[in-house]
Amino acid sequence: MYDGTMTMGALFERNARYYPHAEALVFENRRFTHSQFHVRACRLASAVHNLGVRRQERVSILATNCSEFVETYGACYTAGYIIAPVNFRLAVPEVQYILKDAAPKVLIFETQFTEAVEALRRQLPDIEHFIRIDTDGKQPLPSWALDYEWVLQSGAPEGPPFRSTPDDYAHLLYTSGTTGRPKGAVHKHRGVCATALFIALNTDFNGATIVLQTTPLFHIGGIGYPWSTWWMGGKIVLHRAFDPLAALQTIEKERVTYTFMVAAMIQAVLSVPGVEKFDVSSMKRIVSAAAPIPVPLLKKAIALLGPIFSIQYGGTEFGNGCNLPIHMVRPDGTDEEVKRLASVGHVMAGVGIRIVDDHDNDVGTGVTGEVLFKSDLVMAGYWNNHPATIEAIRDGWYHTGDLGYMDAEGIVFLVDRKKDMIISGGENIYSREVEEAIHKHPDIVESAVIGVPDEKWGEAVKAYVVRKPGTTVTEEALIEHCKTQIARYKCPRDIEFITEMPRIASGKINKVALREMQKAKSA
Repeated sequence: MYDGTMTMGALFERNARYYPHAEALVFENRRFTHSQFHVRACRLASAVHNLGVRRQERVSILATNCSEFVETYGACYTAGYIIAPVNFRLAVPEVQYILKDAAPKVLIFETQFTEAVEALRRQLPDIEHFIRIDTDGKQPLPSWALDYEWVLQSGAPEGPPFRSTPDDYAHLLYTSGTTGRPKGAVHKHRGVCATALFIALNTDFNGATIVLQTTPLFHIGGIGYPWSTWWMGGKIVLHRAFDPLAALQTIEKERVTYTFMVAAMIQAVLSVPGVEKFDVSSMKRIVSAAAPIPVPLLKKAIALLGPIFSIQYGGTEFGNGCNLPIHMVRPDGTDEEVKRLASVGHVMAGVGIRIVDDHDNDVGTGVTGEVLFKSDLVMAGYWNNHPATIEAIRDGWYHTGDLGYMDAEGIVFLVDRKKDMIISGGENIYSREVEEAIHKHPDIVESAVIGVPDEKWGEAVKAYVVRKPGTTVTEEALIEHCKTQIARYKCPRDIEFITEMPRIASGKINKVALREMQKAKSA
């Protein structure tokens, strides 16, 4: 019997019952059916309960993508523990801040992070147990840690004596901290299930869907599509990290039907020598987000992979908001259709949207304002941060901090982050508009625009730019190009060429890091 309970743990149990022999998860040389995954998740949940953890207490994990990471989600979702994953790219003081804020009873970590955990564990008294995932089988187990597989096997296959409920908190995901300290966005099981359903419907998932997951599991972009896949009873093929050659090899071998890639990842795949020789005919959908795909890159990708691209817009706090489906991605279409490639499409059915001014008044068609969402997908709030919660969610509407506008047919265009907008000589300049102008130059891979202090104008526009390999476009030539695309006052005053953009976990360019680079140069 399956009673339709809206929890992720109930979903795993349903899949184990109805698709026991179908593959659920592939990672390196390990393959798990839905039944096998469910039993391992239940065993881990039971073992963690035996260590003293109870419903709605926290379990954290510090690891790169691996099957144990997915099992930890499975255990927490099943039992009603709150999983609080940690960004493994953070420095030790940043990891310490998150672990102090989440206050988990158990920390699961990979061998490669032993030294960092050793440095932190005496400063984290709330953590009662440390469990190590043996990454390579070469390093001895520290005396203060338990072995992951030993712990898991000590648990009962039927799981702990309790289960999660729809109104339990499911996970605690920390934002990238681009505007200060990371904030923990907490979601209820009901909301996580709604997100999985929304994504599955808007991405055309079904029981035959095979997802290649390469983005990190500590981030909403790393778990949204896997859970949507399992919502439909499909299969996840997990990579430890994104590697363009490995991605192509796996698509061919596993007959992958779906993956997520930002523009830089698509460019990397297309740059693999002999890319045209791989059999990628199984692919039915590639979703992109974070920033528009430059039209020349999109045309090249469609020529190789077919018309399988769509664009979605979402975030840690509000799940998914907008979608530009495959049939509307037309780089060879009319001027209006090409213009819409820079959009994030229509708001999804069942999601409310408003675009407002600084006083929360709705603005008109074509007028730029802050984008707001209301839906079952929105977080319950920020962990241990009530002031930030009431600032972000007002009258039920989540304030994204993104600036955008809506055209006459309801297509949503994002123009900037509210805190990234540049004010030069009293004029508002949106970085995305400048970046789009730069991207129209054939020698440019990507760019990022920030405001820098200027004695005369208050702020001036600076662009960081990555050129295509082998090209030599100059700063002067690129500025002149921009003058043919946008008003002169919006054009960059300064362009710095770099080989690679710094990024946050979602794949978005890290403009905080770029500003720090600029400050260091100006000091």
